[in-house]
Amino acid sequence: MAQPAKGPVEGPCSAPPEAPCHPVDEKLPLPRLVPAALQHIAAMYAGVVTPPLIIGQAVGLDAAGMTRLIAAGLLIAGLATILQTIGITGFAGNRLPFVNAASSAGIAPMLAIAETSAPGRQLPAIYGAVMVAGAFCLVVGPFFGRLLRFFPPLVTGVVITLIGVTLMPVPVGWAQGGDNSAADFGAMKYLALAAFTLVVILLFQRFGKGFVKQVALLLGLFVGTLVAIPFGMADFSTLRQAPVAALPTPFAFGAPEFQPAAILSLCIVMLVLMTESSAGMLALGEICERRTDGRTITRGLRTDGLATLIGPVFGSFPTSAFAQNVGVVSLTRVRSRYVVAVAGGVLLVLGAFPVLGAVVSLVPMPVLGGAGIVLFGSIAVSGIRTLAEAGLDDSSNIILVAVALGAGIIPLAAPTFYAEFPAWAQTVLGSGISAGALVAVLLNLFFHHLGTRSRTAVALKSS
Repeated sequence: MAQPAKGPVEGPCSAPPEAPCHPVDEKLPLPRLVPAALQHIAAMYAGVVTPPLIIGQAVGLDAAGMTRLIAAGLLIAGLATILQTIGITGFAGNRLPFVNAASSAGIAPMLAIAETSAPGRQLPAIYGAVMVAGAFCLVVGPFFGRLLRFFPPLVTGVVITLIGVTLMPVPVGWAQGGDNSAADFGAMKYLALAAFTLVVILLFQRFGKGFVKQVALLLGLFVGTLVAIPFGMADFSTLRQAPVAALPTPFAFGAPEFQPAAILSLCIVMLVLMTESSAGMLALGEICERRTDGRTITRGLRTDGLATLIGPVFGSFPTSAFAQNVGVVSLTRVRSRYVVAVAGGVLLVLGAFPVLGAVVSLVPMPVLGGAGIVLFGSIAVSGIRTLAEAGLDDSSNIILVAVALGAGIIPLAAPTFYAEFPAWAQTVLGSGISAGALVAVLLNLFFHHLGTRSRTAVALKSS
């Protein structure tokens, strides 16, 4: 006779059965599900449209071309997020509340490819390199899952903390207006709106009860946008110009071209994105109290690889984890993967109907900046909490954390520090997350794995 299951059930559930349902697999009622999903959309929308906006402007696309590029990014983000959260058993999807979309980490190398390509062949060269990078991720991804024993809480705590710290310039830039080339960048009106939004979120968090407290971020964005409208800080031009429906056309920007130098640079970028995506999964596993094992990371990276390989067919770019949404989960404690799956469905609809996406884009950058400070700060707090449980009473561990955090903060403190390094080294070390992760892993090997079994046992026990 079959024995009853013990512990949390890992399949979908909507009501508490005899065995408790894990929060990741909980199906929330519609009145809670929809606002929680919209909160994820509000947090990530600016990040999703940033790569197509920057790359599209760099290659000289017109308004129609920009619309196609943004729609493609939203569509692929939706498909990748649904695949990641729902999953294909044993093959793809980490089945966590994990958002995937085009990463800003690939913008700089893609701009370099555009600058060295002939006019009219810039996007084909970029897309050819992105497709190969996606295939590269599919081949290399399984090996990342087998390296988890080298990522105890001591290492993951450093990486999670750096994710929050290194992302902080993003909301700061949003709070100043978002466009650092504008004459009024950093104007007091923008800073005041960002501060007002932050205060509103804090008030909802302090005095709100139950569900209101959980959606404090979304309410802050809504109130901030309403206040911005009378002062002319909400741009309605995109809403008037956007077409109602526009499905992406395969290879609308030309057939991909495969240039060796471009491929090499994007494969290096993909390694960085795989590191960041793995760190995001480890962080989310800690937040959701569901251990992230090697198979989970392999399935998650396989989703990244598939989205990166298929994305260029419709006009998207390298796809990876969105740390903003890890912050949403950490802040709201709404850990259901079905919430994020619904958010993926919303992204699909926004990609198919650009006029709906333009409604989301009404949220002014300063409002996003005020909310982003809370989001990214909460990620750093998650990392600090992990470090607090990782044995910092040991002097070797203190040195490890100190040096790794220092290496991760160098690109923030001195952006030109690696200017004389080879291009591949600049790509790896120029990201504070990947630089700090690399140093933390190497020092963990040096202190806890090389030459002494006892220290290895201690290090692995902490994971």
